[in-house]
Amino acid sequence: MNFENLNIWCWIIPSLVGIISGILGYLIGKGSNTTVDNSADLQLWKDKNAKLEADLAACNKKLTAAPEVASSITAPVAAITSIPFDAGAAKAAFGKTIKEDDLKVVEGIGPKIESMFKEGGIPTWKALSEASVADCQAILDTGGDRYKIHNPASWPMQSKMAYEGKWADLAKWQDEHDHGKL
Repeated sequence: MNFENLNIWCWIIPSLVGIISGILGYLIGKGSNTTVDNSADLQLWKDKNAKLEADLAACNKKLTAAPEVASSITAPVAAITSIPFDAGAAKAAFGKTIKEDDLKVVEGIGPKIESMFKEGGIPTWKALSEASVADCQAILDTGGDRYKIHNPASWPMQSKMAYEGKWADLAKWQDEHDHGKL
């Protein structure tokens, strides 16, 4: 038996195993370490949210000025109880067929939230337009943590435009606000 050759292999084999283990450990560790710094994105979204909240405050300020205008409305106009739905105008503004009282036309409302609102007693655009933001938030809160990301601040205003048949205004507002993703 040649002990000199055995002595070399005692060094080479553990060294190769160590090198291969080190490379595999590095690759596995690098693949699982996917932490990303999203602080810049978070700040961007916070800034966009602040702009949306400022826009909403301006809209709410316009609404509070409305009582002066409301006092000048004549009785026959106030007697109107329902505004007819014009599917053609809705399709012209959005480029797709819109069904009457489809809450999903409001930016930020999807099928699940629509069903939550209908179960919560808000089945129509008119009902949503008359609901407070707090009422909307209370309905969202019944869905749990999954719905905390949603901000219903503009939903009553958007549904009022839909109810009143102001399709071009609604489409323009949603385009200007990048479909709720500002």
